[in-house]
Amino acid sequence: MYYSIGEVSKIFNVNTSLIRFWEKEFSILKPKKNAKGNRLFTQKDVDNLHVIFNLVKERGFTLDGAKKKMKENKDDSLNDVEMLKSLKKVRSFLLDLKEEL
Repeated sequence: MYYSIGEVSKIFNVNTSLIRFWEKEFSILKPKKNAKGNRLFTQKDVDNLHVIFNLVKERGFTLDGAKKKMKENKDDSLNDVEMLKSLKKVRSFLLDLKEEL
């Protein structure tokens, strides 16, 4: 399954130009391109973008800092992103529960 650049930008609520920029900056991102040149992102690309988004936008890393962190401890960064997703789900559940009470 592939995601278009528009779908990916909606997932992260960023402009498509930022996704294209990150693609140039981070060699780990390698979307396929169709005959028209449209980018097609795999789930692995989206997972890597989650890590990049977390490091740059949520944790405030510079691009160089994010690249270094991903090279040194990509697994740790990926685990942090997964934990953050889980915590956001729990928070959402608790807020829904609170409103029902």
